[in-house]
Amino acid sequence: MTTNTTATQGTSGTDSDIASGIDSAIATAEAARTRLDLAKSAPKVFRAIVGFDAAAREGLDPALVELIQIRASHLNHCAYCLHMHTNDARKAGESEDRLHLVAVWREARHFYTEKEQAALALTEAVTLVADGGVPDEVYAQAAAHFDDQELAHVLALILTINTWNRVALATGKVAGTDERR
Repeated sequence: MTTNTTATQGTSGTDSDIASGIDSAIATAEAARTRLDLAKSAPKVFRAIVGFDAAAREGLDPALVELIQIRASHLNHCAYCLHMHTNDARKAGESEDRLHLVAVWREARHFYTEKEQAALALTEAVTLVADGGVPDEVYAQAAAHFDDQELAHVLALILTINTWNRVALATGKVAGTDERR
């Protein structure tokens, strides 16, 4: 028979599990802080990405920008960017319904315009390009809703958020620690 030494010390197993989870989260956050800081270690590279991102956004509806960034961040499992962009979208007036449903936008199409749906489909195809490329029908749908300049900016934005997601994941950025401010 095994004795629960935690319980004999006056702490329940649940409290011990919580403490262990907190310790694990702290260790993860501390490990993340020991990773490379791209902005400090390669400032020219970092500034180039910032410039690419700023140029990509030009002329695009800010709500669309955030939807694209949120969807790509979902697909890339980037909690750091997802947290940042959902907060940015809220500050810009985006509804909670649309934020919660963007991950399943196909099942909730009525929350998004046809133009937004085309951008989200393109975001998914480009983000998951290794899974089958960018299908002609997805590209054609986007091209039907955006002129060439807008489409180029949407595509550039998708490329930049995918880059940012990879930077955040590779360098161990922790959700809730938005370093832009």
